[in-house]
Amino acid sequence: MTATTTAAVPKAGAPLPPPLPADVEQLLRRMRLPHIRRAAPEVIATARAQRWEPVEVLRILLAEEVAGRERSALATRRTAAGFPTGKTFGGWDPQLSSIPAPTQQALRTLEWIGRRENLVVCGPSGTGKTFLLEALGQHAVEQGLRVAWFTLEDLGVLLRRHRADDTVTKAIARVLRADLIVVDDIGLLPVAADATEGLYRLVDAGYEKRSIAISSNLHPAAFDELMPKTLATATVDRLLHHAHICQTTGDSVRLTQALAGQGVNPLSS
Repeated sequence: MTATTTAAVPKAGAPLPPPLPADVEQLLRRMRLPHIRRAAPEVIATARAQRWEPVEVLRILLAEEVAGRERSALATRRTAAGFPTGKTFGGWDPQLSSIPAPTQQALRTLEWIGRRENLVVCGPSGTGKTFLLEALGQHAVEQGLRVAWFTLEDLGVLLRRHRADDTVTKAIARVLRADLIVVDDIGLLPVAADATEGLYRLVDAGYEKRSIAISSNLHPAAFDELMPKTLATATVDRLLHHAHICQTTGDSVRLTQALAGQGVNPLSS
C-alpha cells in the first residue's frame, strides 16, 4: 500500500504511539536526524496499522527529514536577512504600484539576481518602495537565496565598528555572502560620512559579483546631495552599470489609506 502523506499528526484525544526504542532514538540523535526522530513513532504506528511496505516507511521518513530541514533553513535565512516588518507578496496589491505590471512580474522571477544585476527603486515616500523590496527579499529567501537587509545608517554603524581593528574589508566580504543585499530608505534622513563611505564600499565590492537593491527618495543622479560629488559619482557609476531603475510616482499609499479610514480598525463604543 502506498502512503500519500508525510508524518501523520495524532488526532485530539487519540493515544500516543509507543516511543522509539532507546537505542534507535540515540542513533537518530547521533546522526542528527531530528525530524525523523520526531515523526517516526507516529509513522511506524500508522505503517503497522495500514500494512505499508517497508520502502514506503523509509520514503516517508526521509521526506519528513528533508521537509523539516528545508523549513529550518528557511527560518534561518529569514532571520539572518533582518527584514524590517515581514511583508510579503501576499499583502502586495500590484494595482496600487505605479511600477508597470510587466516590470513587477519580471522582478518576481528573480532572474536578475542570478545575473548579478542591481535594482534601484526611487520615488516619493509612501509609494511602496520598501514594501516591494521586502516582498522581493522574502520571495528570494523562499527560493533558497540569502538576503541581507540594511539601512544607510546600518552601513555607517558597520563601518565604525570594524574600522577600529581594521577589519572593514572582511566585514563587507561577509555581507557579500548574501545573494541579494538591500539598502533601504536612502535620502530620507541626513547622511553621516561613515554611512556614505559604507555604501560606496558595499557597491564597489559587490560590483558584478552580487545583486544590490536600494530604495531611495532621490534618483541616484542626485546622490551628490548626500555625499561628496567624487564619491557619489564612483558609487552611482558602479551601481547603475548593471541596474534596473524603477521610479514610483503618485500620492502616499499610507496617507491615502489613512484618510479613507483604512489605516485602523474602527473604534467600538
